[in-house]
Amino acid sequence: MTEEDATNIFETGDIFANRELVRVGHVPQLERVVGRDDEVAAIGRALGPATAGGPPETTIVYGKTGTGKSLVTRCVSRRAHDEARKHNVSFQHAYVDCSDYQTAAKASREMATELASNLGAGHDIPRVGIAASDYRDIAWELLAEYDVDSFVVILDEIDKLDDDELLRSLSRARESGKSDSHIGAMCISNKIEFRERLNERIDSSLQDNELVFDPYDAGQLKEILEHRTDAFEDGVLEQGVIPKVAALAAKEHGDARKAIDTLYEAGRLAEKEGTRTVSVEHVDDAVRQAEVNRFEKLVSGTTPHVKYILHALALLTTDNPEQEGFRTHRIYTLYTKLVERDGNDPLSEDRVYRLLKEQSFLGITESNHTGGGQGGGSYLEHRLLRAPEIVIQALDDSAGD
Repeated sequence: MTEEDATNIFETGDIFANRELVRVGHVPQLERVVGRDDEVAAIGRALGPATAGGPPETTIVYGKTGTGKSLVTRCVSRRAHDEARKHNVSFQHAYVDCSDYQTAAKASREMATELASNLGAGHDIPRVGIAASDYRDIAWELLAEYDVDSFVVILDEIDKLDDDELLRSLSRARESGKSDSHIGAMCISNKIEFRERLNERIDSSLQDNELVFDPYDAGQLKEILEHRTDAFEDGVLEQGVIPKVAALAAKEHGDARKAIDTLYEAGRLAEKEGTRTVSVEHVDDAVRQAEVNRFEKLVSGTTPHVKYILHALALLTTDNPEQEGFRTHRIYTLYTKLVERDGNDPLSEDRVYRLLKEQSFLGITESNHTGGGQGGGSYLEHRLLRAPEIVIQALDDSAGD
């Protein structure tokens, strides 16, 4: 490889100007948040007292994935910090993703670590070896040392926490004398029934602040994407790209996060091909690849025999597009050929039957009882719940890893 060739491997093409703007997890400035004016105002009212040195109002935020819950809460909290400084008030917040930190100890440590980072404190917080309450004590000490007036903890996907210990501690920290700071929580959940699962004592200590984020419609999604177009170089996005991504996202889920990710993946595909524009065809390819990736992740932990079974069902579906479902024996016959082709020993037909029922329970396939006519009895027919070409590509990609 020449020196010039070695340098060229790092070239990224002419598609993106600032790809961070279309990366999942990026928290933009509040001005870029669109379609959520009422929700921004509601979170603002909950945090308003804290910007003047008073107690923030603990709020439970509900909504499906991609409806802007985390985005709005984090953006408004960041703005509240700036607003508090104008009043010579110290307002701090910490963000904890409970899907990553599911125990009280891990979540409490992340809270303390985030707080220390935001304060610029050089505290060395142990990764393991101390109790959840010790991590919270570190947080209370930081609040006292840096004279913090108000502190809010954003507990994203709070329903993933093992228990209510952290929320109980936050709701009672000032009352119990653990901290002189005003402390509140923003509890974000995809599950509308989350509050019903709380301990009665904790529930009674929470305010009645509950906020529901509805899915975005096509118009809102289009506006959101238009506010991210400066992620791309001028003239890169062809005219129909934004409406196409918005329409697809609105039809399937109303999920802004997936819409932004689809736009990013379309840009990456164009970049990989070395083209100078992102087309509607790139969007279609990005959607397809996302489906493949999701299915590959879904079956990544399954056994090789389950993959053989799904591959057999996908091939049968491809070859017989007019047929609704396939009997176990027919799937088993093709499954056996695929297994033996690779030099392996097939499972029994009864075992394959049970694995097919298991995949139906997991939502990968659907199994229905079908009458066999007079004297023919009843039997199960199985069908895929994904397009067969998606399943085949995902299984092929999985096999190549």
